[in-house]
Amino acid sequence: MMPLPSSTMTQMWATMGSTLASFMFVWAIIRQYCPYELRRFFEKYSHRIMGYFYPYIKISIHEFTGDRLKRSEAYSAVEAYLSNNTSKSAKRLKAEMVKDSSNLVLSMDEYERVTDDFQGAKVWWVLSKSVSPGRSMSMSYYPEQEKRFYKLTFHKKYRDIITESYLDHVVREGKEIRVRNRQRKLYTNSPGYKWPSYKQTMWSHIVFEHPATFETMALEPDKKREIIEDLVTFSKSKDFYARIGKAWKRGYLLFGPPGTGKSTMIAAMANLLGYDVYDLELTAVKDNTELRKLLIETTSKSIIVIEDIDCSLDLTGQRKKKADKSSLEDETKSSKERIKEPKDEGHGSSKVTLSGLLNFIDGLWSACGGERLVVFTTNYVEKLDPALIRRGRMDKHIELSFCSFDGFKVLAKNYLKLETHQIFDTIQRLMGEVKMTPADVAENLMPKSPQDDPDRCLSNFIQALEEAKEEAAKKTAEEIKEIGAAEEKDDDDVQTQENKVVEVQSDLVGNANVSL
Repeated sequence: MMPLPSSTMTQMWATMGSTLASFMFVWAIIRQYCPYELRRFFEKYSHRIMGYFYPYIKISIHEFTGDRLKRSEAYSAVEAYLSNNTSKSAKRLKAEMVKDSSNLVLSMDEYERVTDDFQGAKVWWVLSKSVSPGRSMSMSYYPEQEKRFYKLTFHKKYRDIITESYLDHVVREGKEIRVRNRQRKLYTNSPGYKWPSYKQTMWSHIVFEHPATFETMALEPDKKREIIEDLVTFSKSKDFYARIGKAWKRGYLLFGPPGTGKSTMIAAMANLLGYDVYDLELTAVKDNTELRKLLIETTSKSIIVIEDIDCSLDLTGQRKKKADKSSLEDETKSSKERIKEPKDEGHGSSKVTLSGLLNFIDGLWSACGGERLVVFTTNYVEKLDPALIRRGRMDKHIELSFCSFDGFKVLAKNYLKLETHQIFDTIQRLMGEVKMTPADVAENLMPKSPQDDPDRCLSNFIQALEEAKEEAAKKTAEEIKEIGAAEEKDDDDVQTQENKVVEVQSDLVGNANVSL
C-alpha cells in the first residue's frame, strides 16, 4: 500500500481540526443558550437509549449526601480501600493527612483511573468531581461547590457479584484500614458542672503515645503468652459472641501490690490491639444517668479503665441488715454504694451507686457498641464486692505480683541490653529470698550517670537486694519479738487472773469461817 502524500495528510488533519473546532463551537453555543432543563432532558433520554446497547454498569459514591453536614461513611471507606490497594498502580497520587490519622495517606488524584479484581470480575474506579449547576456563571466571592465522587464501572454480567459481595468487601476492608491508620487517643471525663452548653461530648482527649508493649513487660513468658492469646482471640471473636448471644466485650481485673505494672499492662493491651483508652474517673461522675451517657459516647475498639477502684468506691462487700433504725441510718450515710465526695469546691458529691456501676459493666446499656474491654485495677482485691468481680463482669483475673527472675531478665535486656551475665546466678539466688516490685528493680537497673555501665548497675542492684534482705530479716525479727512480748504479756495476764481467782476464793473461805 502506497503511503499518502504529505499534502493529503495535511488536508486531512486540517479538515479534522476544523471539524473539531466547529463541534466545540456548536457545543459551547448550546451550553450558553440552551436552557439547563432542556439539556438535562436530552441527556436523560440519551442515557436511557444508550443503556440498551452499553454493556457496563456504573455506580457513584458521593463524598457528601443530603445537607452536606457530614462526610459519607461509604465514601471514606472507599477512599481508604483504594488508597491501600491501588496506590501502587495509580500514576497520579495525592498525599494528605486525614483527620485522626497518624500517617501520611496516599490516594488517587482526580480523574485518575485504576482497576481492581474480585472473584474474577474486573472493575474500574475513577475519582471525579462536578460543579453545582448555575454557579459557574454566577458572580460570587465564594468558591464553587465541587462535589467529588467515586465512580465504579463493571460489566453487567458481574452485577450479582459486585452488588452482593464486592461492595461489602470494599466497605469492610476500608473501615479496617481507617482503624489501623487512625491516631489513637487517650480520653478522660470531666466533672459535669464543667461541661459548657455547646460541648458535644463528655470526653476530652489527647493523643495516646504510650510506648509500652508486652515484649518490654517484666512478666513470666508463659503468663505473657496466655494474656496475649486471650486478647487476640477476643479481638477476632465477633461472630462467636453474636452466635452465643453475648455483647462483644470482656472484663479484666488487674490486682497486685503497688509498682507491679498494672497501668503499664493497660498500655500494652491498647498497643497490642490498637484500641483507644477511656480513663474513667468515677469521682467526677454525678450520678448513674451521667455514667450511662459516658458509656454511650465511647467507641468500639476501646478499653474503658477504672484504676484503683477500691479507692473510688467503697466496695467492701459487707451487705449487712441492721435491726434498729438508728444503725440503718448510720449505714445509709456511709453506704458502700456511694462514692466518696470529691473535692470540687462545693459542687456536690457523686451519687453513683454500686448497682449503677454493675449495670454499666454488663447491663443492657453495656451492649451498645462492640469490641470493648473493661479493665479494673486494685491493690486490695479482697476489699471489692464479690458481685463486682465475678465471672461475666470481670472475666479474667490477672495477678501482677513481685518481680521474678524471668522478669528481671526482661528488664536487664531493656535497660542494659544484657541477655546474660556472670553474676546473674547471684541475682537469681537473692531474688528468690527477697520480694521486690518490677518498679523497684527497674529503678535500680536504670543508669543514672554516663559512668554507669552495665557492671556497675548490676552491682548496685545486688547491693539493693542485700539491703532489702537485711531489712526483711530485721523486720521479721522485730515481728517475732513483738509476738513473743505479746505472748509474755498474755502469760502475765493469765497469771494475774489466776492470782485474783485465788484471792477471791480465799476471801470467800475466810468470810465463811467468820459467819460460822
